[in-house]
Amino acid sequence: MMLLVNSGRAVYDDRSARMVARPYEPGVDLNILMPDRKRKQKPSVSIIGTGRLGTALAMALSAQGYALRSLVARRIESARKAATLVSKSATFASNSTKVSDANIAAFAAKQIGSLPQADLFLISVPDDQIESVADTLSRLRFERKPVALHTSGALSSEVLLPLAAQDWSVGSVHPLISVPDANAPISGAFWSVEGDRRAVRLAKMLVHDLGGTSFSIRTAEKPLYHAAAVMTSGNVTALFDVALEMLVACGLTRNTARQVLQPLLISTAQNLETKDPSAALTGTFSRGDVQTVKRHLAAIKQHDLKDALDLYCRLGKRSLKIAKKRSGITRILDRC
Repeated sequence: MMLLVNSGRAVYDDRSARMVARPYEPGVDLNILMPDRKRKQKPSVSIIGTGRLGTALAMALSAQGYALRSLVARRIESARKAATLVSKSATFASNSTKVSDANIAAFAAKQIGSLPQADLFLISVPDDQIESVADTLSRLRFERKPVALHTSGALSSEVLLPLAAQDWSVGSVHPLISVPDANAPISGAFWSVEGDRRAVRLAKMLVHDLGGTSFSIRTAEKPLYHAAAVMTSGNVTALFDVALEMLVACGLTRNTARQVLQPLLISTAQNLETKDPSAALTGTFSRGDVQTVKRHLAAIKQHDLKDALDLYCRLGKRSLKIAKKRSGITRILDRC
């Protein structure tokens, strides 16, 4: 793979580019793909935003034979670094016939006006920058109208309105997986997709090739969908941190506390793989142990762990609701 700066132009005959974009209705039709005869050549891709997810996508798509036309970052050095990572990963995987041998052009954000034609523009920048990027891209004039997909979980395709006004197909594709660094594996993830029909079709193809499973939601529900994702990942991490604080108060180091709690967390996640929360719930609240709850609250208050107290009481009420328990515990928690 060869690294170029500010050069190169994609040549790709995408007959579907002349399709009329129509809204896509969400449903459970996971990973509906284009017929094989229409997939002889994979679309060329430009990625705007080379953070953890953007770079991870660049490496994964390259490994699957997608031609990367350009990588864009705020600073040209960051774009070049990402392109080098992609090149190295492609060299490491050179035994695979899927790896793309396309030239990658590295651009700084201020050079977006010079981007070459691509079939797909993946926008993987912070949420508050997506609309500005879309506005800048809308000024580009290409022979073929591309597809634009952003990777925000909270925003819908409506943020790409400047591109839709120029007859681009627009949508969003968001992985329900934690990406702590660019080398994190993304295969096996579920991805939410929404947008117009052509954009959703391409997004589903992308997800399939990346070893994931796609599902659709209504455009208006993106914020609620993303809030659910935060509850499952970010807030669970915050809850785990509070549990660490509680065990440190017992005399353990944070490192030991983390090692002690991880198997419990993993076993809970494994239970949820096959069981509804009502069946997976175990412990004090599922049994309705009034005296145990009193002991818990007394210990938490003794150590003045205010966050732990608030979370214990709030989540305890939810646990009682899941367990369908009506007992004196509810009145105790109401007095927290």
